[in-house]
Amino acid sequence: MKIRTLIVDDEPLARERLATLLQEEADIEIVGQCADGQEALAAIRSAAPDLVFLDVQMPELDGFGVVAALPRVQVPAVIFVTAYDQFAVRAFEVNALDYLLKPFDRERFQTALRRAVDQILRHEPAEINRRLTQLLAELKRDTKPLERLVVKTEGRVLLVKTDEIDWIEAADNYVSLHVGNESHLHRETMAALERKLAPNQFLRISRSTIVNVERIKELQPMFHGDYVVILRDGTRLSLSRNFRDRVQHLLGKE
Repeated sequence: MKIRTLIVDDEPLARERLATLLQEEADIEIVGQCADGQEALAAIRSAAPDLVFLDVQMPELDGFGVVAALPRVQVPAVIFVTAYDQFAVRAFEVNALDYLLKPFDRERFQTALRRAVDQILRHEPAEINRRLTQLLAELKRDTKPLERLVVKTEGRVLLVKTDEIDWIEAADNYVSLHVGNESHLHRETMAALERKLAPNQFLRISRSTIVNVERIKELQPMFHGDYVVILRDGTRLSLSRNFRDRVQHLLGKE
């Protein structure tokens, strides 16, 4: 029996590394590679893999979001891959789920793979689903909104209070934190950071922008249902119509 395996990671070198290791395994068939969460959802639904190597930190839809978006009957066995999320690693261990902490060596990779294959061959989809469901519930219950971010820049370590952030801008696998007249580059994806911020204070207004609602001065309608969000310091940001309902709900508008 070949274990149909999908690789999901937004970093090309990470996908290449996993593919190289998996190609050495006689009982593994690689059925695809995906660079983001939306691609992963489509691939899981169409290819129905037995096993997915799933990166936790990805833009727009992260690894946890992928699992949460799948119907329980479609969830394959998952080996999570993470670079630095210590809380996630603890959650994996509590729920007896396998993970690879980057950078990982061949021995650690093979240990995780053999455990997953053994579980698949024992036909334990219900047990896999139970553990993943518990993981998502624990992450949702235990994660508290961030109060500060640690930003490393030019050999310094800065502590940025989240309530001092005016708005946040996506920058590939980083985000740019706009604080007054300064901006700080922080190594985290928008999706991962959005999940950690207080939802009643920070609002996603487009695929690339999160804004502190306390900084919003006014909204100006544009064409085709779009808006311009004007902050108290005069900054003008675009509100996509796909995110308009979130703003109207938060501001108490119909």
